[in-house]
Amino acid sequence: MTVLPDDGLELAAEFPDATHDQWQRLIAGVLRKSGKDVEGAQAEEALSTALEDGLRTRPLYTAHDIAHPPGFPGFAPFVRGGRAEGNTVGGWDVRQRHTAADGDAVLADLENGVTSLWLAIGELGIPVSSLGRVLDGVYLDLAPVVLDAGSEVEPAARELLRLYAERGVAKDAARGNLGADPLGHEARTGQTYDLAPVAGLARLCAEEYPGLRALTVDALPYHEAGGSAAQELGASLATAVAYLRELTEAGLSVRQACAQLEFRYAATADQFLTIAKLRAARRLWARVAEVCGAPAAGAQAQHAVTSSVMMTRRDPWVNMLRTTIATLAAGAGGADSVTVLPFDHALGLPDGFARRIARNTSTILIEESHLSRVIDPAGGSWYVERLTDELAHAGWEFFQEIERAGGQAAALRSGTVRERLAETWTARSAKLAKRREPITGVSEFPHLAETPVVRESAPEPPSGGLPRVRRDEAYEALRARSDTHLAATGARPRVYLAAIGPAAAHTARTTFAANLFQAGGIEPVTEGTFEDSGAAEVCLCSSDALYEEQAEAEAARLRSAGASHVFLAGRPGSYAGVDGHVFAGCDAVSVLSATLDRMGVS
Repeated sequence: MTVLPDDGLELAAEFPDATHDQWQRLIAGVLRKSGKDVEGAQAEEALSTALEDGLRTRPLYTAHDIAHPPGFPGFAPFVRGGRAEGNTVGGWDVRQRHTAADGDAVLADLENGVTSLWLAIGELGIPVSSLGRVLDGVYLDLAPVVLDAGSEVEPAARELLRLYAERGVAKDAARGNLGADPLGHEARTGQTYDLAPVAGLARLCAEEYPGLRALTVDALPYHEAGGSAAQELGASLATAVAYLRELTEAGLSVRQACAQLEFRYAATADQFLTIAKLRAARRLWARVAEVCGAPAAGAQAQHAVTSSVMMTRRDPWVNMLRTTIATLAAGAGGADSVTVLPFDHALGLPDGFARRIARNTSTILIEESHLSRVIDPAGGSWYVERLTDELAHAGWEFFQEIERAGGQAAALRSGTVRERLAETWTARSAKLAKRREPITGVSEFPHLAETPVVRESAPEPPSGGLPRVRRDEAYEALRARSDTHLAATGARPRVYLAAIGPAAAHTARTTFAANLFQAGGIEPVTEGTFEDSGAAEVCLCSSDALYEEQAEAEAARLRSAGASHVFLAGRPGSYAGVDGHVFAGCDAVSVLSATLDRMGVS
């Protein structure tokens, strides 16, 4: 034992411990200087941030905020991971998705860091008859294969099992998932398929293929329909419970049935919410297994996929940053497998460069950042532990709501799930329209002169069930109108930014207005005179003081020069000749759409 010498340095030894009340008084004093006269808990609440599901992120967390003990890795309730060793041995499973029958791309991925394959089969992409060709040269005893075959799950599964036998893969060496997900398929398409053959596949896997699972509990349809993190958790739990009932009725034990399920969740660029969601998902499933009498079977197998909702079509290069943050969150949250969607996913089939960046994202985090060497790195954070607990309760509430509606199948068919997800997406859409939730490269810092990234068309995703949403959809519609105008006239619609006074007075609002108009595909003109700008609309940019002195006169001058509509960048006020205002928090989508309408841009 080594005894360190006493160097006389005791951290903060001469300072008394600060109390929560003292901290609240200090922030109340700061807020009072900004015009907010609040005290105590109200002062702390003023600095809180509202999240979906009624949750709030507070400015300060303490040890008292840990309401539920997280336990230990590999032990119930599995909050800290389903395995005691976590991902410390080799990192998480790097799982690449393929939707095209391109065997060369599959081999290139496996030779360069990918450790398992996720194949879209049948109407989703690769014909069942082409599965053998796609897997030609793949060592099936080393590379797990996960199928996503929609309603064609049985023929796809039988073909994969045939390939195992044909290539001499021992049954106990086969790894992966046959991908049956009847309720997920119904959520996407509105169509059902018989669960009886799926139960037969599950029984076959349980008895003969110990490394194969038969079913996937896919929460992506609910995330991609605009659902919140808690709704994603609740829907996945209701789906898993429905499968558990069916499998046990078909003769499997609870332990066997649990072992046939793999859960799939979205990982977003909200890193803490993603970490908490994955941790809460394990806790919730452990609770179900405990109630069913098999607590040891409650270690949830998790597959995290970077969110398609967050991916943008404009400035798609930024998607590399989004997926990096999401992958970090998935790894820190303890996902067993991670799929990084290529940055050009929203544009069509990814090219080789995009696939390489996608697989290297995981490689860098595992090999260079050593993220997988620490089990549950966010564990013990008072904020993360509290968020995990709150999210688990919110997810459980939505699960109970679905169960009261008759279970997942009944809730899908009655429209209950659709309505609840739509409510969430409507609220979020309002934040996106007001740029309260910024989208870099789209609603913030757009680049009108960017060269479009063009890709070969990908297979159409299934439809007929829940909708698919994207964060960028409202702005994408505006930009598409601008593109059509550009193609027809050779120029984009324009607005002239009329700066009043010195740079110090107008720069902030000029920058704000330019950013806003470009988000709608409207080119801001800041150089030269209004008469030379080629614009019919004008936005005045200056300070409030100079508006009081000059706004009305400047608006009158611009109207006499031919301006048809005059905006003012700043909070609404009353100035003769000014038709509207643009300001932080305004409904940018509505303003931009109305502006394009006036310009005759359809």
